[in-house]
Amino acid sequence: MIKAKPDVEALTPYVAPLEGRRSLLRLDFNESTVGPSPAVVDAIRNLPADAYATYPEYAGLNEAFAATLGVAVKHVEAFNGVDAAIRAIFDAYGERGGAFLTTVPTFGYYEPCARQQGMVIDEVPYLDDLKYPLAAITRRLEARPRLFFICNPNNPTGTLMTSRAIVALARAAPETLVVVDELYVAFTGQSVVPAALELSNVVTLQSLSKAAGLAAVRLGFAVGHPTIIDRLRRVTGPYDINMFAVVAGKAALADPDHMQRYVAEVLAARTWTCGELERLGVRCSAEGGNYMLVWPPGDCEGVVQALRARGILVRSMARKPVIDGSFRLTIGTVAHMQRFMTAFSAVIDREVHA
Repeated sequence: MIKAKPDVEALTPYVAPLEGRRSLLRLDFNESTVGPSPAVVDAIRNLPADAYATYPEYAGLNEAFAATLGVAVKHVEAFNGVDAAIRAIFDAYGERGGAFLTTVPTFGYYEPCARQQGMVIDEVPYLDDLKYPLAAITRRLEARPRLFFICNPNNPTGTLMTSRAIVALARAAPETLVVVDELYVAFTGQSVVPAALELSNVVTLQSLSKAAGLAAVRLGFAVGHPTIIDRLRRVTGPYDINMFAVVAGKAALADPDHMQRYVAEVLAARTWTCGELERLGVRCSAEGGNYMLVWPPGDCEGVVQALRARGILVRSMARKPVIDGSFRLTIGTVAHMQRFMTAFSAVIDREVHA
């Protein structure tokens, strides 16, 4: 066997349990529970046959997304999902021996990307009440790490930082590339864009996977200073985004009402679900995003499996620092959450009286 480079040989693949989910109520991966705008489906169905045989054309895609943010197109670049943008950042800016600063727990794909580059990983735990460890991060930034990622709101804790606080951190660390993962910004309304665009050390990541319901076609965007956008383009393939994603993205961006209606429904459902869990005396945390953490009574893993047996998927947070004993619950529509609460109430009643 021909071995890969040592950093790759030492890696464990980042694997998400995605198979066999489609027939169930998917409240585990923070996907849209209603799907994209009907205009997206129509646009894909109306693609002519020659579109399948032709390399994709990207004209207008970056412009359309830039227009939704009210920024110049020079600040925007599309990627094959935010995961591809994350990988491009590490390819362009990660270096062996350089420090990668982040929090824990957070999105799991950052760490393997850093390890592949041979970076030194510095993880700062969230506080016990899930507040952001601002004082500790501020001290760590004094060491001038190469890369600093902040997931905002953080997945999975939901912790939300103000844009003012993030910009202040970036200004205090001009030699560090600050990456702000805003995958769930549609549900918070809080972004460092456009305030951070004047800074040459900040890049923001946004996506159409969540509120727009385009997780399957993979379309994300990097938004930042033109010098950063240029470097990310240098490490990205010429046809990484397929034509279905281009067509779907343009159609979704042309129908903002669909996203706005869904976001409003999710926020209402989140408030209702929190109230129901509190009524049952169940701890939950739902500061930001279309998800929350739930600490069920009894055996969390048993609750997760019992919910699955009732056709509902949630994501166990077992063995994760600070939040062990909880599961992450995606927020869907009010009807979806009513179904969840009915099943959850029955499951925990069994756990409590077992």
